[in-house]
Amino acid sequence: MLIAVITTVDVLTPHHVHLAPFLVAAPAVTASFEGPVMTGIVGAVAVVASSLVAAVRGTITDLNYTFQIVALVVISAIVTLFAQLRVRHEGQLTRLRSVAEAAQRVVLRPLPRRTGPLRIASMYLAADAEAKIGGDLYAAARTSGGTRLIIGDVRGKGLEAVGDAAVVLGAFRSAAHLQAELPVLVAHLEGSVVADLADPDGQRTDGDVAGETFVTAAVLDVPDDESVLRVINCGHPAPLLLRRGGVVPLDVRQPAPPLGLAEFMDGDPAVETFGFATGDVVLLYTDGVIECRDTSGAFYPLTDRVTRWCGETPEMLLALLCEDLLAHAGGSLGDDAAVVAIERMP
Repeated sequence: MLIAVITTVDVLTPHHVHLAPFLVAAPAVTASFEGPVMTGIVGAVAVVASSLVAAVRGTITDLNYTFQIVALVVISAIVTLFAQLRVRHEGQLTRLRSVAEAAQRVVLRPLPRRTGPLRIASMYLAADAEAKIGGDLYAAARTSGGTRLIIGDVRGKGLEAVGDAAVVLGAFRSAAHLQAELPVLVAHLEGSVVADLADPDGQRTDGDVAGETFVTAAVLDVPDDESVLRVINCGHPAPLLLRRGGVVPLDVRQPAPPLGLAEFMDGDPAVETFGFATGDVVLLYTDGVIECRDTSGAFYPLTDRVTRWCGETPEMLLALLCEDLLAHAGGSLGDDAAVVAIERMP
């Protein structure tokens, strides 16, 4: 259509007006969304149209028209080559995305929708629009008498943060159903983090000094036959308990230091118990949620917002939260955000 319009107008305009050079727009535009074959075809049609204009308005051997046609041929060939390179690059990106999605399924597996008496929903929003996973993490594991969950946030970003998250998740999955006591499980996670961040000589392999790399985490134990949940909070934002239209932060009296900083703690981490009855919902989240800012710099009011949605299912709660969080941030988060909603069913 573009070629037809330019050709028709050029034929009808006075002889001193030359619009044929604008025909180069046709193959150039085509190269942005089509492959080399279609780009080459459109370029050839544009060359034929330019020759037609030359034949109608004068002669093809006219030096002015000859240079226009030669220039159109050269530019069409160049944009056809660019279209080929773009298609090849898109194929590489597609393969890389498939590898990233496979890595995501290995590192950050989807949580089960039902486990014992619990109904679970999870959400992960990466700060990088092209990324699927960052330094935030969550996992769930069944034990003989209940369910254990973890949510955490690795200090830093990039591939190192993903690797540290994979270490914590691997340690949790391998030991959550084996360790009888929650403090023993947390100690196991601590040991895995420290071992990963240190070489045999006790030096950090990533260049950080001791204490500069750590993981905040909340580890929960939810027994099947008791209306309670037990928490060890290692420097992580307090979970929220949604009950009868109200929201209560599950603040522990004795928080443990983040994983990787146990050298600053005396004794074992303290376990604290909270009521968790049928119909209650516990919301776990990372600081990417509460530190999300709008255009005015205001933080996201998580407690106020989820108070409106008390009574919703975990899936609907996270759907509403995701939509509202992205709207608050203007469509792009400044940090990764992970959220898990857990409801105790009858």
